[in-house]
This record gives sequence, C-alpha cells and structure tokens, in this order.
Amino acid sequence: MDFDIITAFPGMFEGPLSHSIVRRARDKGLVEIRVHDLRADATGRHRKIVDIPYGGGGGMILMPGPLFAAVEAIQERHPATSSRTVLLCPQGARFDQERAKRLAVCGRLILICGHYEGVDERVREHLADEEISIGDYVLTGGEIPAMVMVDSLTRLLPGALGDEDGARHDSFFEEGFDHPHYTRPASFRGLKVPDILLSGHHGRIAAWRRARAQEATARKRPDLLKPRARGRAEAIQEH
Repeated sequence: MDFDIITAFPGMFEGPLSHSIVRRARDKGLVEIRVHDLRADATGRHRKIVDIPYGGGGGMILMPGPLFAAVEAIQERHPATSSRTVLLCPQGARFDQERAKRLAVCGRLILICGHYEGVDERVREHLADEEISIGDYVLTGGEIPAMVMVDSLTRLLPGALGDEDGARHDSFFEEGFDHPHYTRPASFRGLKVPDILLSGHHGRIAAWRRARAQEATARKRPDLLKPRARGRAEAIQEH
C-alpha cells in the first residue's frame, strides 16, 4: 500500500513513521510512504501556499493551486494505481475501524493535511474524494491525523504484524473492545491473574475472554454494541 502525504510541515513526519510496526512494514516493502512538501508545488518567488480569505475574517487559507498541483502530480506519476484522495479536516466523517478496513484495500491513499484556518472550498468539493476527522476536538493541522491513519491502516496489511491474527484481536476490529490481558508473574503485589487463564482449558478461556470483552464494552462504550450483544453483556454484568 502506498501513502502520499501532502503537508506544509514535512518535518513533523520524520520520527513517528520511522519506528515500530510502521518502520518494519516499510522495511518489508509492505508500505511505501512519501511525504510531499506543499511548497514544492507552489509558484512564484516566495512559494506562497496561503492567502487571506475573501470576504474578510481572520487567519489564512490554504490556496487551491498548490494542492491541486500536488495531487495531480502524484496521480500522473502513478497512472496505473487506483488512488483515493482524503482531506483531513474537522468537518470530515469520523475515522473508525470500519472506515480503516475499507481504506486498507486501496492501492494508494493521498492524504491532504489541512492547516491554518482551513483549505479553499474548491479543494473540498472538487479535489478530495472524501473528508476524514479523527475526533471532535481541535488540532493545529491534519499532520497528526495523517500519522494516525497511516499507523492504523498499516496494522491491517497482511504481514505487518508479527502475529498474523494480532489485528483481529485488537479493540474495535469487529465489535467492541479487546479482552483483558495478563502476563507473568501470576501474582503481583497480591493481585492475581484469574484462575481460568491458568487452567489450560482453551474453550473456557475463549468464552471467558468473549464475556469480559463484552462486559467492558457495555460498561465503557455501550454505543459500540449491537442490540443483541448489548443485551448479553448486560446480563453478564448482572450476574
């Protein structure tokens, strides 16, 4: 999978995309990540990428010219690869695991990092295929959301994780949270690992994990459960 990230601040990506699972996936050739400096596609002596808004108001707006030029240049360099252009901005649809699974099958994602007061509306209407937000809070720009998306989608690629089934057990992969995890020692400061996990009975352990996962989801985020699962989880809590 290829990621092309268009940003006014390329230096922000040097650390986060060079470690852990993303780094290993890059080393294996599973993902290709290119960070494009938006100013490289700007014209004029000063490489201008922002201007004041028409109609007045504070702040600066990312101009359409450099963004259209950057996206079109990427598409021209890779005409055989189907791509999807995503604008990262507060108005976008909420990024969640279902959206991640859908996007993970794309051959190439072009991620436009919004910044300043926003982008020219013509970018939103005529350049981006969709808009995505990672939550209802204010960030300085779309750079951190782009990092979040790259990390999340990379985890879903076959071969990216050491445990091929690891992604399937993550919270939100299917419905709700992951089950509780314990490791050695079996007793720590008087706090003991549940006996069922030491029993060696794999069927009962699997059932216990499903029940605990549903219970945790019902308690913390009941909105994530479908009605039938919510009813089962509530019954578990009552007992």
